[in-house]
Amino acid sequence: MLFRKRIPRSCAYCTRAAAMDADNVLCAKRGVVSALSSCKKFRYDPYKRIPPKMKVLDLNQYEEADFTLQ
Repeated sequence: MLFRKRIPRSCAYCTRAAAMDADNVLCAKRGVVSALSSCKKFRYDPYKRIPPKMKVLDLNQYEEADFTLQ
């Protein structure tokens, strides 16, 4: 999702919106709206997106033989 060309429209990622809390944003055009909504004035701001955290690799499930070349 981090490098996709088409990001889903969301007021949480818009340049015209400012975050109020986890569920609402303050839009310059529409006032207080849900963070998941969007309108035709949407302009994407890449700095507002927070990428998902990476999964921690569990190495306990592997043995030493799994990391050697045959």
